[in-house]
Amino acid sequence: MATIKEYRYPSRNEWGGIMQRAINEGESVADIVRAIIDNVKAHGDSALKEYALKFDGATLDCLRVSQNEINEAERAVGTELKTAIRHAAENIRLFHAAQIMDPITVEVMPGITCSQREVPISNVGLYIPGGNSPLFSTVLMLAVPAKIAGCRHISLCTPCGKDGKVHPAILFAAEEAGVNEIYKIGGAQAIAAMAVGTESVPKVDKIFGPGNRFVMEAKQQVSSTGVAIDMPAGPSEVMIIADAQANLDFIATDFLSQAEHGPDSQSILLTTDSLLATALPTVIMRHLDTLPRREMMLKSLSHSSVVLLKDDSEIWDFANAYAPEHLIINREDALEQAENVINAGSVFLGAFSPESAGDYASGTNHTLPTSGYATAFSGVNLDSFMKKITFQHLTQQGLESLAGTIECMAENEHLMAHRLAVSVRINKK
Repeated sequence: MATIKEYRYPSRNEWGGIMQRAINEGESVADIVRAIIDNVKAHGDSALKEYALKFDGATLDCLRVSQNEINEAERAVGTELKTAIRHAAENIRLFHAAQIMDPITVEVMPGITCSQREVPISNVGLYIPGGNSPLFSTVLMLAVPAKIAGCRHISLCTPCGKDGKVHPAILFAAEEAGVNEIYKIGGAQAIAAMAVGTESVPKVDKIFGPGNRFVMEAKQQVSSTGVAIDMPAGPSEVMIIADAQANLDFIATDFLSQAEHGPDSQSILLTTDSLLATALPTVIMRHLDTLPRREMMLKSLSHSSVVLLKDDSEIWDFANAYAPEHLIINREDALEQAENVINAGSVFLGAFSPESAGDYASGTNHTLPTSGYATAFSGVNLDSFMKKITFQHLTQQGLESLAGTIECMAENEHLMAHRLAVSVRINKK
């Protein structure tokens, strides 16, 4: 039997323990990552090649993927997969293009006009994890909106195999989405390279992409040194809210698709139906026995749980406190229940909206806040690749009408030069 924990009507003071994410720090991750960043900063490409040998088993002469390698990858990807990648890219493109905002111009009073327009971030770096799966879908999720936003330069880092090659589907997706250059670098060292720049890897203005706890820690550390990041993103998670009418096979396969992300992934079912809560582990096990990666998925399921709660009020208090990366509402009244969502990365409504749809091809972005950060962070969207710049234009009449207000406020904040900058203009003959 899958080792899924079951909680029946836990009191609210027990909820915090149930919500704990499955992150085992072991050695001090922060110290390890800090050493990697310092090494890359000091030794550049040389350090990156050493890490490629140490972690990927690859001896690299050149860190950048060549055009010949990209062309070879294009030939290696099958027609069916190419079609699927292009279909997914088009849906992602349509949804993100719809997020373009028009400039705003407001005359707040006669002679004073304020405006705002969006400007793309010039240089962005995308991180695509390796490990269990070639995440070419994440290439699309990051590079397609970056291209729509108009980012001038898009670079991508991803680990290679022992043969020194990047998975062909990743290279094909990157070429389709308009990535400018690709580097064979993984882990915290890739984040460091994009943050500080090396002989080969350009320094970027903002870093995007998910990863393990080392990547997450690296992103947080470099974000304090002048490089922006999309969000903190660690092990993946899903929360499912279901009622008595929900199909057990649907819920079980949602648990298992989440477990496929990695051994630290987490799935939680919230329900008021005791029969559903009792039956789910058996159905999960039946499907698990038909799938590869069984041992890894069992580790994920050991971090997962079924929580039986008293009523919808408790369900929504619990869900919003947990702030899941993915939230599936598998109920007949899903559209109405969606009004209760306050904290979530991305929400899947109804029985026929599995997480897999958003992970690949529905059009929404799958790069989402984890570990409870959905209380304050959004998932990646077009806005993530843009800056909003404000402008103001004051005529002489406009400044004269506002002068008294500015002078009074400046004087009371004891900032007399601010006051003077206005008065010299008003009193100018």
